[in-house]
Amino acid sequence: MVERNDNHFNNSYDASQIQVLEGLEAVRHTPGMYIGSTGSSGLHHLVYEVVDNSIDEALAGYCDRIDVVLRPGGVVMVSDNGRGIPVDEHPKVGRPAVEVVLTTLHAGGKFGGDGYKVSGGLHGVGVSVVNALSQWLEVEVHREGKVFKQRFERGKVVTPLKVVDTTDVTGTRITFKPDPEIFEETTFNLEILCQRLRELAYLNKGLLISIKDEEKGKEKQFKFKGGIKEFVQDLNKNKNTLFAKPIYFEAEQQDSKVEVAILYNDGYAENILSYANNINTHEGGTHEAGFKSALTRVINDYARKSGQLKENQPNLTGEDIREGIVAVLSVQLLNPQFEGQTKMKLGNTEMRGIVDSVVSERLSAFLEETPSIAKRIVDKAIKAAHAREAARKARELTRRKSALEVTALPGKLADCSVKDPALSEIYLVEGDSAGGSAKQGRDRRFQAILPLRGKILNVEKARLDKILNNEEIRTIITAMGTGIDEDFDITKARYHKLIIMTDADVDGAHIRTLLLTFFYRYMRPLIEAGYVYIAQPPLYMVKKGNNQTYLYSDEELEKHLEENGRNGVSIQRYKGLGEMNPTQLWETTMNPETRTLLQVSLEDAMAADQIFTILMGDRVEPRREFIQTHAREVRNLDI
Repeated sequence: MVERNDNHFNNSYDASQIQVLEGLEAVRHTPGMYIGSTGSSGLHHLVYEVVDNSIDEALAGYCDRIDVVLRPGGVVMVSDNGRGIPVDEHPKVGRPAVEVVLTTLHAGGKFGGDGYKVSGGLHGVGVSVVNALSQWLEVEVHREGKVFKQRFERGKVVTPLKVVDTTDVTGTRITFKPDPEIFEETTFNLEILCQRLRELAYLNKGLLISIKDEEKGKEKQFKFKGGIKEFVQDLNKNKNTLFAKPIYFEAEQQDSKVEVAILYNDGYAENILSYANNINTHEGGTHEAGFKSALTRVINDYARKSGQLKENQPNLTGEDIREGIVAVLSVQLLNPQFEGQTKMKLGNTEMRGIVDSVVSERLSAFLEETPSIAKRIVDKAIKAAHAREAARKARELTRRKSALEVTALPGKLADCSVKDPALSEIYLVEGDSAGGSAKQGRDRRFQAILPLRGKILNVEKARLDKILNNEEIRTIITAMGTGIDEDFDITKARYHKLIIMTDADVDGAHIRTLLLTFFYRYMRPLIEAGYVYIAQPPLYMVKKGNNQTYLYSDEELEKHLEENGRNGVSIQRYKGLGEMNPTQLWETTMNPETRTLLQVSLEDAMAADQIFTILMGDRVEPRREFIQTHAREVRNLDI
């Protein structure tokens, strides 16, 4: 337990504020309903639920430190220096409040009581779900000068709450072991946890969050005095910014708090991260809509008033104004309503007006007070408007060309016969030689092949008008059928598996990165829907007599040779896909029964954004640092 410097203790947080709504029975039967999945994401979600409880104490002003410890055997301990979960008897059920919180779904200070004004946690399912899905869980509460302890197994009480010691600090410590009967894997990934904990530290300025992996001997601490100001600076770390200090303001209105940080760079991508009660609202919502509408109106008003936008010129669009923006919008509100398929969209209607009014007032004042920065933002938006007009013409040209063609599909695309996108897959193949092998080796019913000639344009360094004039990119857009950018419609995707198949060499890796950069920047919903994959062709074919084995890494080769001996063995190293005949390519890389595909996912949008900027952006120094840092991790290097 960590000691708190001040003595900010509030006796009003007690059992009477723990409201009970329903029982826990269903959680173990249908865990996916409560934590999303029983795979890696669901496992890590357990930690976030416990941490969210501690964050609620921080939001209320009673906790400034949270410690997460990964112990051997998949055990996790989360402790904070808040007030400690109440231990007195709950007035309705006659059991200690801490026991009620841990054994009843939707029981907690956030449901209707006065325990918390604002509360995090996505579904509000809380620690009771963690308890239900743990082989065992122990809670230790430091409160009222005593240490209280209780143990549970698979959600059920094993020992009653009892006093085990005295203490002069306050706080809660929860230690649990996820149940292997429920979870496919029970090994926590330090990096995945760090992503969320870092994000929480940005969103709660001054809060110290530490994580320690005892087995690996690794420890990280996150604390940001500048909060989301530091967040936007870090997101811009490898970019050239238009000005040095972020635009920042916070305000309270109608029981809600709005916090905004904005920092533009000279790139072309828009990066707005929005949060409601610390939850990343990936799909936006009312708060983000209010932010965007105010931003568009305020910048246009300023551009007119300053004379940068003449009377006869049309208004700048939202897209023009958001080109190169990096912004973090964080709101805190009572009773957030989350909507959308993944519950990642804020639905509270009042938040649109609240955020709009705060941003309008504060941003207008900022632009008036700092005309030099205002001019840079408007100049960039005007350039973006000119490029948008050029892109519109390029887009119309692409549409007209498509309408004139009989099939409207690229000539070099070898399409599949199945018309159901859910059953269809397209291979983007490097080069005509490999494309020829793939066309012969494929299953024509459901596999389409699109050979790519050479390297596509690096979209990190180009505006949309230039991108749309690139033949290879136009071919990909037409083949997929979704359109691009503002025209993008995922329901029109002609294939639900888009597989990047390149050589296992430096050029192949470069082409793969160029393609991934393009999909991330301009067709991101394809990645978010889980449609993008990377093929894994073998590196070696090992032959002994009539037996041949395909191996996919140097490690696999070494292991195979150790187990089967080296005598009479011939080894062929494949430099490129073109070295394989159609049958071999089918057997190793394209046959759904035997192939290995890596699904591209977005665990952490912030990390993905930074990596694409480092690898494909203008600045050389960050790229050199990245290569030096990760050089030892390289496998299968082709020199």
